[in-house]
Amino acid sequence: MSLSTQPAASGSKTIASSALRRAGLMDRDATMRDGTDNAGGRKGRTRSGKAARMLDINRDKPSGSRPQTIRFSTSATNGHSSQTAIRGASSRPTLAGRIRRNAVSGDGESSTPSRIPVKIMTPKPVEAWRELVKKRWNPETKFLNLDSMLEDEVVKKYNLNPPGNGGTGRDAAVIFKLAGQLKPEVETLSLANNKLTGMLLIQLGRYLPSLLNLSVQNNSIRDKKELGMFIGTKDKFTKLRELVLVGNPVHDAALKHNDTAAFRADVARRIPTLQVLDQDPITQISFDAPQATPLVSVAKPNATTFPVEMGPAFVTGVDGSLVSNFLIRYFQAFDNQRDALVFAYDGAATFSFSANTAIPTRARITGYHSSREMPNQRKLEWGSWLEAGSRNLNRIGSDANKTISNLHIGGEQIVKVLTVLPPTRHDINGPPEKFCLDAFPVPHGQNMGLLVTLHGQFTEVTSGGIRSFDRTMMLVPTADGSGAKLNGWDVTILSDQWIIRSYSSHEAWKPGPMLVQAESTKPKGGIVSAPSPQPPQPFNVASLPPDQQAALATLPETRQNLVIQVCAQTNLNAKYAHDCLNGNEWDFNRAMANFNNVKASLPRDAFL
Repeated sequence: MSLSTQPAASGSKTIASSALRRAGLMDRDATMRDGTDNAGGRKGRTRSGKAARMLDINRDKPSGSRPQTIRFSTSATNGHSSQTAIRGASSRPTLAGRIRRNAVSGDGESSTPSRIPVKIMTPKPVEAWRELVKKRWNPETKFLNLDSMLEDEVVKKYNLNPPGNGGTGRDAAVIFKLAGQLKPEVETLSLANNKLTGMLLIQLGRYLPSLLNLSVQNNSIRDKKELGMFIGTKDKFTKLRELVLVGNPVHDAALKHNDTAAFRADVARRIPTLQVLDQDPITQISFDAPQATPLVSVAKPNATTFPVEMGPAFVTGVDGSLVSNFLIRYFQAFDNQRDALVFAYDGAATFSFSANTAIPTRARITGYHSSREMPNQRKLEWGSWLEAGSRNLNRIGSDANKTISNLHIGGEQIVKVLTVLPPTRHDINGPPEKFCLDAFPVPHGQNMGLLVTLHGQFTEVTSGGIRSFDRTMMLVPTADGSGAKLNGWDVTILSDQWIIRSYSSHEAWKPGPMLVQAESTKPKGGIVSAPSPQPPQPFNVASLPPDQQAALATLPETRQNLVIQVCAQTNLNAKYAHDCLNGNEWDFNRAMANFNNVKASLPRDAFL
C-alpha cells in the first residue's frame, strides 16, 4: 500500500496551527506554511530584492519617536539562543543586538504577547522647569532660590540644560516667566553660581520688575555693556533695594583697577532706588532720586511777573567795607597775578568750578550770542574750561574719579588750578549794576562765617567775549600769626564754588518786578542794545606817578588797598585819595560820601 504524498488538507493545517499556538510555539497571528511557501508570505510570488532590503532595514532600524512593541521570547528568557518559531526573527546580527519581541510573563512561563506599546513618558520642558521653580520657592519669605541649578535633582532627573550651562535665553525666559507667576510675588531672588551672562538675563526685569533683592553672584557678566542688558534702563527695576554682583568679571575688573567707586556710581545711576550694593550701603542724595510727578494737567500761568519783586543787593551782619575790600583785592589779583592768591585761601579750603555751556533761554531770545554788536561772543569756546577740570556733575555723572579729582583742597592746589584757567578781566570799577553782591553771617562750628554770593560778568581776554558767572564763597576770620594774616588778609576763603555761564544781561537781578516768561528785547530792525564788549581796563598802580607809588608803598597793605580802591572809583590821585580816607578815619563808605559832596570844588590836579 503506497502512501500518498499529496499536500495536507487545509483543515489539517488549521488544526496543526491551533496546536502549535496553544503550545506557545507559534504566534497567534502567524500562519502555517509548507515548503512551497515563499519568504514573502505568499505562494507563488517571490518579493523583489528592493522590497526585501526595505524589510530588512526596517527590521534592524532602532526605535525612533514612534512607539515600538518590545516582546521577549521564552527561549530568550530561559537563556537559549535559538530563534525557532519566533515571529519576525532575523538571522542577521544588528548593531544593538536587537531585542527579541516575544513577551513572557513575570514567572518565566510563556504567555500571550502584548500588542500595547511600551514608552517612558517625560514631561514637557516647561513643566519640568515649573517643578524646579516650585521646589525652590518659599512663599513665606517670598524668596526664590535658583542658585546652582545644574546640581539640582530635578535638573538631573529630566536631563535639563539650565541657562548658562547649555541652556539658552529662551530657557531663562521660561524660568523667569514661571517665577513671575508665583503668588505672593517674588521679592528676593538668587541666581548665584549659574554662569549667567547679561544676554541670558535680558528678560529678568520684564517678568520680575518688582524685585526688592537680587543676587547674581559668581556668574559671567563680563563688562558694563552686559550689565546694561538687564539693568540698563531706569524703568526695569523700580523697587530694587539690594543687588549682589560679587564674583562677576565686571566686578573683578573694577576691583583690579582700583575703580570700584566709579563702578558703584555707575550701578547706582542705573538703579536709582538701590540702597545696598555688594553688602555696602549706597550713599543717597535726595535731589538725585526720581521724584513722582502727578499726571494731572496744569494750566499755563498767565502772570507776567512773580508776586515778589527782586530786591537790591545787601550786606548784613558785617561791615560792608570788609567785604568790598576783600573782593577788590581778590579780583585784582585774580586778573593779574593769580599765584598771589595762595594766602587768600584757608589751609583746608575747597575750590571747584563748573562750566555751564548751555545758552540761557532769555539770552537766546534776546540774541546776545549772535548779534553784530557783540561779535566777540562768537569767538568764545568752552574747550579750555572743560579740559581744565570742570566739575559739572551733569556731565561727569558716573565718573567718581573726576568728581573727586576736580575738587581741589588747600591754597597751593587751588592756585595751581587757577593759573591754568583762561585769563579774565573783571570790571570791578565799572558800573556797579553789572554785579550783584549779597553777604550775611552763617554759623561755622563754634564761630561765625560769612556767606558771600556774587553774580556778575567778566571778559575772557583771549577772545574778548563776555561771560556771566555766579560765585559763592564762605569767608572766615584769619587766624593770628598765619601766613594769610601776615600778608594782610583779614578774612580767608574756606569754600569757593564758581559757575561760568554763557552771557546773559545783568537785568536779571535789577531791582523791581521779575519776569515769569522770557521776552525778546530785539527791535524790529534786529539791533540789540548790549553793553560794550570791551569793558574799561581796571585801575593799575603803575599808572600813578613814581613819587605816589613810593608813598603808597610805605602804607600797610590794607590801607594800600583802600587807597587803590578810592583811586579806581573816583579817579583821584594817590595823595588826595589818602587824604580823603585819612580825614574819614579810613572808613571807605564815609570817604566816598564826602568825596561826592566836595568833588565839584576839587582842583584839576587832584585827579589823575
